[in-house]
Amino acid sequence: MTEKPRTAGASRRRVVGGMAGGVLAAITNPVQAQQASAAAASAPAGPVSKQDPTKQYPQPPFKAQQQEWPGLAGKMEPRPDHGEKSYKGSGRLAGRKALITGGDSGMGRAGAIAFAREGADVAFGYLPAEEPDAREVVQLIEAEGRKAVPLPGDIRDEAFCEKLVEDAVSRLGGLDILVSNAARQHPQKELAAITTEAFDWTFKTNVYAMFWITKAALKHMEPGSSIIITSSVNAYDPDESLVDYAMTKACGMNFAKSLAKQVAKKGIRVNAVAPGPIWTPLQPSGGQFPEKLPQFGSDTPMGRPGQPGELASIYVLLASQEDSYATGQVYGAVGGRGGP
Repeated sequence: MTEKPRTAGASRRRVVGGMAGGVLAAITNPVQAQQASAAAASAPAGPVSKQDPTKQYPQPPFKAQQQEWPGLAGKMEPRPDHGEKSYKGSGRLAGRKALITGGDSGMGRAGAIAFAREGADVAFGYLPAEEPDAREVVQLIEAEGRKAVPLPGDIRDEAFCEKLVEDAVSRLGGLDILVSNAARQHPQKELAAITTEAFDWTFKTNVYAMFWITKAALKHMEPGSSIIITSSVNAYDPDESLVDYAMTKACGMNFAKSLAKQVAKKGIRVNAVAPGPIWTPLQPSGGQFPEKLPQFGSDTPMGRPGQPGELASIYVLLASQEDSYATGQVYGAVGGRGGP
């Protein structure tokens, strides 16, 4: 289930400069050569301009708006920024093969765009009702010369989860990166209002699917692979109206920490991202009470919600070899409320 500053700094500029001076000719490893070539071709032309982050993106109040679940980014006002125009790649994931759940919008879409611009081929899952957003993502990935594999279906079904992974592996030719991101969120003012059906729906989407997909993916992942779980600020600072959702996000956070210890000896890293309020279709399609949506994110120190693209570089870092000593970690991006 969401773009901005690059983390490269002066060191990467020196590397790219060296490449231009003839270092590419000295590289004999084909993978290194591919990564170096991609970095030289797609590195940002200059530094990102300094901006006031509190005013960098739209601020509340927002227009009152509601959509039928699961919602579309293309119908939101303002449209979320997933990094469509702002994210610049530098070859950090050249040759990698990624699977993202909830890749049509939100952080999943931001990750898909960024991964493609960093040189990865990307398969992504989404619900059939989200096809209009999914088509846009395919176009964005293919515009980078990368392979896009859209895989529609309902991850509440174990058989589909297993097929999702197998289809991704077959069509990508392998799997190096898994981002478990798709989620359901529906607030209720009283615990009594959460039906067993709704509770099951949330857990099947947020917990069971994460377990099924990761279990299937691990069969194909080699040393150097990365698993990223999208958790939430609600995992450690739960909202009173999101009891069931907060429970599932705590599950995701602890799943990442526990699994990281189990698979470290296999050379596979597992980490989590814990966003605060992010402007995605989840919010107007049942994720927030309608009366609260116009002020969404206003209670953060930043005074606004985050945009999916502002988290893209976190997903790239966790997927890349640059973060090779990080596993079992939770990376927060919450607009100033504190972190995990």
